[in-house]
Amino acid sequence: MKVITYISNVAVGIFRLMQGMYVAMLQMIRPKVTEQYPENRGKKEQFERFRGELIMPHDENNQHQCTACKICETNCPNGTLQITVKSVLDEATGKEKKALDTYLYDIGSCIFCALCTQSCPQNAIEWTPQFEHSVYTQGKLVKQLNKEGSSLKSKVKSDK
Repeated sequence: MKVITYISNVAVGIFRLMQGMYVAMLQMIRPKVTEQYPENRGKKEQFERFRGELIMPHDENNQHQCTACKICETNCPNGTLQITVKSVLDEATGKEKKALDTYLYDIGSCIFCALCTQSCPQNAIEWTPQFEHSVYTQGKLVKQLNKEGSSLKSKVKSDK
């Protein structure tokens, strides 16, 4: 009885070995698919929902839709976004209102969860297919999304 079990186990082992070698031989015969990344950089098309880099679109007058409500900063799970607000005197009504001063985005700590873009009521931020973020220093991974001079043309008071 033990001899029969031993012989059957050896036969099953040889059969499994042959199955593995068959799969390996098929992989050796199939044509290789290699992405030549640096050479075909412009040819690569990302899929529609790809999250590469966060941007804040500006119009031709250098204005954006962000109202500095800080909902995106609140919903960010690891503090990737840092928004500073300033008080602006509205010339039409004479009242103070808050305006965006700086909108900092740290790509190095971003987990690309898109909670910021989904929660933004004004749709002021969006994702681009830009995915190359390699730099030599970590400080270069922090980007200011609002352009200089994109705030309202009003008198500014510092808000702390």
